[in-house]
Amino acid sequence: EVHLVESGGGLVQPGGSLRLSCVGSGFNFGNHDMSWVRQAPGKGQEWVSNIDSAGTHTYYTESVEGRFTISRDNAKNTVYLQMNSLKPEDTAVYYCYAYDYKESRDYWGQGTQVTVSS
Repeated sequence: EVHLVESGGGLVQPGGSLRLSCVGSGFNFGNHDMSWVRQAPGKGQEWVSNIDSAGTHTYYTESVEGRFTISRDNAKNTVYLQMNSLKPEDTAVYYCYAYDYKESRDYWGQGTQVTVSS
């Protein structure tokens, strides 16, 4: 059974930092691109960042470019999202996501809440 388990969320003041982690199990983590997706209160899902399976290429939505950094450690089956200079508009539930092309399946974590407020 596939599991993606996020951690690292919390309450932080504007300008602060958090590092999210997502540990995967039950699938070949090192063969999958990984993404972070967020959902703010009352809004739809927003793709935030993606990293390829080797960790060579990263992509970001414009609103987080230069503030967030995605990385991965395939030996630990873990993907990270370092979030700096956080803003109130970054408040959301952050989900770890992977798509399995072989199985044609979406893999989602349970989400971790990030709240940016003074």
